[in-house]
Amino acid sequence: MRIVFGLLIIGVMYLFLWPVPVAPIAYEFPDPPGFSGDYAENAALDKLELVNLPPGEVGPEDIAVLPDGAVYTTSLSGNLYRIDGNSLVEIDNLGGRPLGLHAGPDGALYIADSFRGVMRWDGPGTLRNVVSEIDGNPVIYANQLAAAKDGTIYFSNSSDRFDPETMGGTKPTSVLTIWEQSESGYVARHDPGGTTVKIAEGFVYTNGVALSPEEDFLLIAETGRARLHKHWLKGPKEGTTEVLLDNLPGYPDNIEAQGDGTYWMAFASPRVPSEVLMPYPFLRKVVWRLGPMVRPAPIHRGMLVHFDGDGKILRTLQDPDGRLGITTGGKIVGDQFYVMTLDSPWFGRMPVSQMP
Repeated sequence: MRIVFGLLIIGVMYLFLWPVPVAPIAYEFPDPPGFSGDYAENAALDKLELVNLPPGEVGPEDIAVLPDGAVYTTSLSGNLYRIDGNSLVEIDNLGGRPLGLHAGPDGALYIADSFRGVMRWDGPGTLRNVVSEIDGNPVIYANQLAAAKDGTIYFSNSSDRFDPETMGGTKPTSVLTIWEQSESGYVARHDPGGTTVKIAEGFVYTNGVALSPEEDFLLIAETGRARLHKHWLKGPKEGTTEVLLDNLPGYPDNIEAQGDGTYWMAFASPRVPSEVLMPYPFLRKVVWRLGPMVRPAPIHRGMLVHFDGDGKILRTLQDPDGRLGITTGGKIVGDQFYVMTLDSPWFGRMPVSQMP
């Protein structure tokens, strides 16, 4: 009996006192809107053709189109691929964990590497680091980026607390960051002269960024609070940030500008039931101590929204059965619509003519 009692005491002490990396902050989410209205459920993404990566490869997070029209994506292992019809041709190995991709006006490919910061690639063997620190502090979780016409690079850093290279990768680190609710994410600007400064701070897991056609504002996805912001770069509101879309039905990921004043934004997951614990920091610590099996996790249910710069939802495309896995972005390239994924061995594609 004493042994059982002792084990019980040890178990209680573990659940209540064992050190954990997460330091939860109380936050109360509004009730999610669900899949209704502008977000009404559909199965439009069933039409997608799944294009497989080479065997053993996963995680085509993003795509970029270089000036010559070539379309590129990357993988979890750091491989860079050119998409040639139904084939993926390995062009280089970049290492790290590349996430966001964007072609610069100089013809180079810029990469948000979650392990190393912002990188630049001009061809096989040319990879170099562009931004690895700001004011002496390392950029530990670069996520997505956008290049302006003058060569300025805007990029998101999802967390200034948790480094995905040392915390088991981007997915577990994203869960940890959102579970904590610390406002440690930011967006920074790197100008052609080499200066890098933070321009917007205080986000819970900053994710996608996209420039308007006139480059007068930057859209910012805040995954951890299920909302989208507009940060003004020019005009009377320059330097201010406002919420454009709030209380979204899922957690927003990458944003892709189409160049016509409209944007595609993916949801990595619908809202999870464990949000009800967000007002209770102590309980969230206890849940974290219970281990991966009970910690919150993304739900496989793909969704993308097409919207304009005023936040008007134009259409919603969904994958209710979750066959894509975690959707990270969508973009029309030529006559094809691409849907990218975080850790699946494929991405999706369909002719624009088949899109609803």
